[in-house]
Order: sequence, then C-alpha cells, then structure tokens
Amino acid sequence: MELNCPIKVEHDRKRRQFTVRLNGSHDHAVLLYEYIGKKTVDLQHTEVPDAYRGRGIAKHLAKVWERGQKQDMHTSKEVFRGCFCCPCLPVKQI
Repeated sequence: MELNCPIKVEHDRKRRQFTVRLNGSHDHAVLLYEYIGKKTVDLQHTEVPDAYRGRGIAKHLAKVWERGQKQDMHTSKEVFRGCFCCPCLPVKQI
C-alpha cells in the first residue's frame, strides 16, 4: 500500500465486516463484528496481511465504523455502542 494513498473501505453488512483491498490486489484487510445485545456491536477481530502490518490499517477500519455511527446519530438511524475486543484496536467503548 502506497503512503498517502486514500484507503477505500467497503462495508458488507450481510457478512458483518469492513474490508480494504490492498494495492488493488487480492490481498485485503478486514474488521469483523457481531451484534451483541440490542444496541451493542462487538468489533471482534482484524486481519491484516503481514506485509501491511504496522501501518494503522486496522485502526482505520475501526475509525470508519465509528464515523458511520456518528453519521447515524445525525440522521436519526439506530446507533450502536461499540465494544473493541480485538487486541489490535484501541481499548475503549463508544
């Protein structure tokens, strides 16, 4: 992945994951989540290929989820609290 290259994140609601294609290849990074309870989402797991680790890609995936929640608050959609259970993500709750 090139530095200063925009990262396009795809959200697959059916598979409950956010995905980034890396360098347009078959390599990709993913953030998996599950709904727990009525208003809580467990951000369970991130997978980033070894060659791309340490570049903040997993953190970026979590931020995209967080931005989506902030947008939903402004458009009256249902908002979920996030629980970051993946050890690669910052330890906090939203």
